[in-house]
Amino acid sequence: MVDVLLGLQWGDEGKGKIADYLTPGYDIVSRFQGGPNAGHSLEFNGEKHVLNTLPSGIFHPGITNLIGNGVVIDPVKLVAEIGRVEAAGADVLSSLLISRKAHLILPTHRLLDEAHENAKGQSRIGSTLRGIGPAYRDKTGRNGLRIGDMDAPDFEKRYKEICEGHLQLIEFLGLGGFDLDALHAEFFASIEKLRPYRRVNSEYWLNDQIVAGKKILAEGAQGSMLDVDFGTYPYVTSSNTISGGACIGLGIAPRHISKVSGIFKAYCTRVGSGPFPTELRDATGEALREKGREFGATTGRPRRCGWIDLVALKYAIMLSGVTELIMMKSDVLSGMESIHAGTGYRLNGNESSEVPFGICEEGLEPVYKTFRGWDEDITRVTDFTALPSALQQYIAFVESELGLPLKVISVGPSREQTIIR
Repeated sequence: MVDVLLGLQWGDEGKGKIADYLTPGYDIVSRFQGGPNAGHSLEFNGEKHVLNTLPSGIFHPGITNLIGNGVVIDPVKLVAEIGRVEAAGADVLSSLLISRKAHLILPTHRLLDEAHENAKGQSRIGSTLRGIGPAYRDKTGRNGLRIGDMDAPDFEKRYKEICEGHLQLIEFLGLGGFDLDALHAEFFASIEKLRPYRRVNSEYWLNDQIVAGKKILAEGAQGSMLDVDFGTYPYVTSSNTISGGACIGLGIAPRHISKVSGIFKAYCTRVGSGPFPTELRDATGEALREKGREFGATTGRPRRCGWIDLVALKYAIMLSGVTELIMMKSDVLSGMESIHAGTGYRLNGNESSEVPFGICEEGLEPVYKTFRGWDEDITRVTDFTALPSALQQYIAFVESELGLPLKVISVGPSREQTIIR
């Protein structure tokens, strides 16, 4: 049995906290796409931990954590992350499996990312500059290196050939000022440090676990509205972030997926460039940013903030066959006089309840429904019935609009600040 956990907005919905919270109910937690551009934040025992590539079950003893074939791995970043997690007490060596088919991010992928972004000028998409896009381009261009290639006798030769091709383009794009020898040395040192970790034919291994009756949580990264096919293209990530991506990124059949849980914030955020119909470019948006600590866990970049967008949420739910909802950061809305929810779009005088092909066009305006706010501090509330009536009404409306039950409500960043309905 495989349950899928997805973000339904533009990322940063709180997938790390929920995956960590749900992990005790599973045998295996697996990442199925993305790379070190993820920033899954977990808080417990008064400490915050940020995971970039490792699955969010890594701190739970007895749980197996799998990095699937759909993930792109930067050995340098992964080794550093493992070091941080092990220093915090996790036994990564015994609990981590890495798919042999997962592609590697080379140092020149990171340089290409920077060179391409610089060349775009004002049209840049807001890349994290971690080499994810170039690595996926090499994957689809049949020019990549994979984890399993670490054991090939010609691994270093193939690595150098790929880097040479990258360097020609980097030079053409005018990027300089880097120490290539140091980057090569760092890469190969990290490759050696990864050798003790178990590398598996993950598609066979995972399907064997399904046959054995193991419970598996497939953890997505980024958000549904950043899906390379169905997101706000071209301001998207380089992988499929919807539930179908779990099948491709893990090598499992759709019939094995049991439940799809969709996570969203009680409001909405976005990092980098791209359309954001309900964005607030005013004091209210700034208040959401400060109170919600809306700064990238991986990059530190300030997130753009706005009201919840129910049109985009319905779209993401439809694409992934979501079966239940999880709402995060309800506590951030406490103290607001009124709260708004986007229920439609208006473009060229026409109103629509669908995400348009031309969502990137100028002039798209949201249609709002307004709710009264609440003043109560809800960060210590443990029962749904104890929540302010105004919040309960807001939740009831969201459930009605989205047509799904809201099973989990987060009222703070720690594991304990979670209400299960």
